Amino acid sequence: MKISAIETFRVPPRWLFLKVSTDEGIIGWGEPIVEGRAATVEACVQELQPYLIGKNPMNIEDIWNELYRGGFYRGGPILMSAIAGIDQALWDIKGKYYDAPVYDLLGGTCREKTRVYSWIGGDRPNDILEQAKKAHDNGFTAIKMNATEELQMIDSFSKVENVLERVAIIRENLGKDFGIGIDFHGRVHKPMAKLLAKELEQYHPMFIEEPVLPENNEALREIARHTSIPIATGERMYSRWDFKKLLADGYVDIIQPDLSHAGGITECKKIISMAEAYDVAVAPHCPLGPIALASCLQVDATCYNVFIQEQSLGIHYNKGNDILDYLVDPSVFEYKDGFVENLKKPGLGIEINEGFVREQQKVGHEWKNPVWRHADGTVAEW
Repeated sequence: MKISAIETFRVPPRWLFLKVSTDEGIIGWGEPIVEGRAATVEACVQELQPYLIGKNPMNIEDIWNELYRGGFYRGGPILMSAIAGIDQALWDIKGKYYDAPVYDLLGGTCREKTRVYSWIGGDRPNDILEQAKKAHDNGFTAIKMNATEELQMIDSFSKVENVLERVAIIRENLGKDFGIGIDFHGRVHKPMAKLLAKELEQYHPMFIEEPVLPENNEALREIARHTSIPIATGERMYSRWDFKKLLADGYVDIIQPDLSHAGGITECKKIISMAEAYDVAVAPHCPLGPIALASCLQVDATCYNVFIQEQSLGIHYNKGNDILDYLVDPSVFEYKDGFVENLKKPGLGIEINEGFVREQQKVGHEWKNPVWRHADGTVAEW
């Protein structure tokens, strides 16, 4: 069997899908995307195409190494996201060839179902209680929300109080066991992150996410000294080499590799295994489409230290189209009591509605994240 064609599809709301075809008629789907840089990643996929055409898609490790090690300059969000989508598609092909879910080819499952959480609140958190109650009523046992609006390096305590009020109202209304993930989103710098982490302790969040930007990960040491809340980070880290120092330093409790950014199934399985050796939990990042989520769930099923999975159904970015729209059988992502069962079908476990994908490609998208500014005119972290 040989790879015969590579196609990309830029589809709304903000995704990039990839179809890998073979000369035996087996196809695989992947989702190589950097949110806001879809055209750049698409160009990278096309640039990698000569490495793929004519290759045996079953040799996933060799192809991964050639795509990564075959270039003198390595890593980063664009290249690793392009590799990630290709890798997902190759695993999809391999699973379909052997008529088995990908997790069976990775050693089999260690769990029957994976806990999932729902996003609430939008970019600037609002209507928090109403949305949290809706998620709870829909069967979710955990949510995640952005903690703050834009925040300067040193800002007013009233903004801290606003965060505390939002978290308090969820905790008071939904009880002590309801999971609350609080995403600092890299909007917070070290001085305010220390303060927020300390003040939030009383509400026992499930975790605080990206309390500082990943380029400032050395600050996690000081933040960890100010709080007992589990610290999560990793969505903007792209390989096992990026995660190596983070894990060795010992100040992170949860890592969040993204299977569409960090080299795909092949690489993220290794990253998650590295984390297990450091007694670190995993909550894979996935505010993306159905192929990315299916890839996550295949790996989640095999990894003991995965404790919850992000998913994007109903997320504020999904305007016009949502993750179920591109599936022939949307029931594969049925959430029950806060969990989703392991996918049973071969490959990634989903069937993409290719006709709808081609139709929506004509619509396309040019999604970009907003650019915010502080009152003094300086650019704010989004």
